[in-house]
Amino acid sequence: MPKLTADVRHRVTVTLNGRRTEGYAEPRLLLTDFLRHELGATGVHVGCEHGICGACTVRVDGELARACLMFAVQVDGSTVETVEGLSDGESLNALQTAFQRHHALQCGYCTPGILMSFTDLLEREPAPDEARVREVLGGHLCRCTGYAPIVDAVLDVVRRPATAGDE
Repeated sequence: MPKLTADVRHRVTVTLNGRRTEGYAEPRLLLTDFLRHELGATGVHVGCEHGICGACTVRVDGELARACLMFAVQVDGSTVETVEGLSDGESLNALQTAFQRHHALQCGYCTPGILMSFTDLLEREPAPDEARVREVLGGHLCRCTGYAPIVDAVLDVVRRPATAGDE
């Protein structure tokens, strides 16, 4: 009788936040778990595991994705961006600074996914209006902030010219 617990892990190579790295994943391992437990990108949060809450939002090859709806093996050879890649490690970027300034986070659990969505929006549409910001925010669930500070923070980035301290 064949062994049912055979090790079927696959090597998965990605460029994570600008750095080429690799790990091992079983075929059904979710991208969230691979990023967190295999590659140490713990800013990717696991919320609903159904793609509804947005806590696991990352970019894969430049497109937003819910990491809880993807298998790790699907990103082999891809570029993956997580919240850890938004700052240079020493200073926050303009969006992160605005979130701080407007108290747009409380428990912070949903914040990484929200930051990824708005980073993507601001790169594609540098001057979104409030309606567009609220539309994008509609893809995220936050139980703490009431959403208004998040909208204010994003619109603050749109209105403020970037300065050296914000980047």
